[in-house]
Amino acid sequence: MMQATMGQKQGVESRVEDMIITGPSPFDFLPEDCISKIISFTSPRDACVAASVSKTFESAVKSDTVWEKFLPSEYSSLIPRSRAFLSKKELYFSLCNDPVLIEEGKKSFWLEKGSGKRCIMLSSKEVWITWGSSPQYWRWVSVPESRFEKIAELLNVCWFEIRAGMHTRYLSPRTRYSVYIVFKTEDGCPGLGDIPVEAGVGLVGQESSQKLIYFVGPSGRRRERERRDVTRPKEREDGWMEAELGELYNESCCEDISVSVVEIKSPYWKRGLIIQGFEFRPAKTQ
Repeated sequence: MMQATMGQKQGVESRVEDMIITGPSPFDFLPEDCISKIISFTSPRDACVAASVSKTFESAVKSDTVWEKFLPSEYSSLIPRSRAFLSKKELYFSLCNDPVLIEEGKKSFWLEKGSGKRCIMLSSKEVWITWGSSPQYWRWVSVPESRFEKIAELLNVCWFEIRAGMHTRYLSPRTRYSVYIVFKTEDGCPGLGDIPVEAGVGLVGQESSQKLIYFVGPSGRRRERERRDVTRPKEREDGWMEAELGELYNESCCEDISVSVVEIKSPYWKRGLIIQGFEFRPAKTQ
């Protein structure tokens, strides 16, 4: 831990034959801007821990030198014109807590608070939907709680197929990402909610990970038919549902991503699904 490594401003303690010896920390003699520079090579989480070490460290962590290192290189283009930030730290936490729309409102961008890793959500306007331009099958609606102006609502289809693509430059390098579809259902999503849906995630030209998901999952008497190898969705803090589609590893930000969600085996017509988009977040286990 950084706290143990850096010691206390008032000095460090060592134990020799059950005797506590207090001495100065080597960091006591460093200029504050030098401490800031060192902390900038850690992570936002470590910087917050370092701030609790001493008053000197607390002051050093507030420096723009630290937080500018944690910001994406294009951060100046992400600053809302209507807002003024007093420090780079304030800007950093704004980008963590308040996602910003980019590329004509078709993508939502934010940072993972503890690591500073990039997160992206693709609007359903940014993906390819079979029959998506046919108003008898799909329509584009405004939902107040959505990040995007218009999102897709499934009215009635037999052939359910959605495919998404994105370049890895939008993500952080050397990072494993989980990919989710973010949605809401109506009336249990008839014809689709309780049957397994095929999902695939991967880099173009490489083998994709494959899994099955439910948009709702069997209930009542049909619960006995539920398959253990199918992932159920989870409710998010923002009130939407999400289902994990798979994972990918972004090595160097120079490849294309392919995502698919398909159900074409069932003969039943499907309806009652509202799709906000596809979300890319750093996986919980790196």
